[in-house]
Amino acid sequence: MRKIYLDFNASTPILPTVAKAMEPFLSDYYGNPSSRHWAGLPAKEAVENARSQVAGLLGCLPEEIIFTSGGTESNNHALKGAFFKHRDHGNHIITSQVEHPSILQPCRFLERHGAEITYLPVDRHGRVDPEDVRRTIKKKTILITIMHANNEVGTIQPVVEIAKLARDRNIFFHTDAAQSAGKIPTKTDELGVDMMSLAGHKLYAPKGVGALYLRKGTQIEPLIHGAGHEEGRRAGTENVLLDVGLGAACEISGRWSGMGQVEQLRDRFWEMLQKEFGNGVVLNGHPTERLPNTLNVSFVGKVGSEILSELKEVAASTGSACHEGAVELSPVLKAMRIAPEIGMGAIRFSLGRSTTLNEIETVVGRLKEVLR
Repeated sequence: MRKIYLDFNASTPILPTVAKAMEPFLSDYYGNPSSRHWAGLPAKEAVENARSQVAGLLGCLPEEIIFTSGGTESNNHALKGAFFKHRDHGNHIITSQVEHPSILQPCRFLERHGAEITYLPVDRHGRVDPEDVRRTIKKKTILITIMHANNEVGTIQPVVEIAKLARDRNIFFHTDAAQSAGKIPTKTDELGVDMMSLAGHKLYAPKGVGALYLRKGTQIEPLIHGAGHEEGRRAGTENVLLDVGLGAACEISGRWSGMGQVEQLRDRFWEMLQKEFGNGVVLNGHPTERLPNTLNVSFVGKVGSEILSELKEVAASTGSACHEGAVELSPVLKAMRIAPEIGMGAIRFSLGRSTTLNEIETVVGRLKEVLR
């Protein structure tokens, strides 16, 4: 049986046009972008063009974009950079219990260095209540970091409302937009953020490249020290090849208008599952405020990892793990207070630009075989 890929939230293929844009930088343009001679200047121009392309997707200034090695580095840079630069003014950071590990683990690290972290709860749909944020803010709060959309269940957070709370109190606001960029609008001024993280391999660019949006005038400590690359904000010779790939992918994402079709296909997928399994399948995440490509469902009384082990031709992710015969829910599902008998059967199907109705119908048919 042919293989079906429904794990686009984990990683996306590199678009052919992105790969084509990168090709010359595998052979022809090999100079150091910091070198002011004939070999370095084309590389420098390519990096700056890519910076403008990323800025175009986010609606910001090119000089507000810092290239990084990916979303994890961007998140680390934002949190650690803000804390170490401004801890003389306060040590309190607010985040949520459903953040990506590249937020939660830096928070644990900063706690060992004197930070006070508040991990806000979420509702049954995985959403943070802005009122909880308001009540949690203290005089010593220096940073709020809430993801734009959850990688596991797709729930979109009320970032605009939370960012306004932060802005009105002169508190830095950061959002992890690794999952949302290219899927829903991520214009920085519309969201009201001071910092935003991107990951290339989530939007059809290569792995190993990302970006951090840093609003003009926002001061943070560099995460990587060395020479004066990226205007002194991120040391290390620029990865021209990958920067070009990210820029091309961002430009294409800014023009692409097919996400509505992906959403229709996702909703059709859910309708088919409900028709076949009735009350035996449950939706995880917000019913409407959710990424248009993400469908996280639980097969009640089943174990997600066991189902996927039978669907060897289908690439998808599970929200539970089996250790020594015991099923353990993911931290996200735990924070959403999903009952164990429901959460243990969770599977995340994340659709992409190439997903077809025939693939969805095939997966539903295979699920019928496995579950019945």
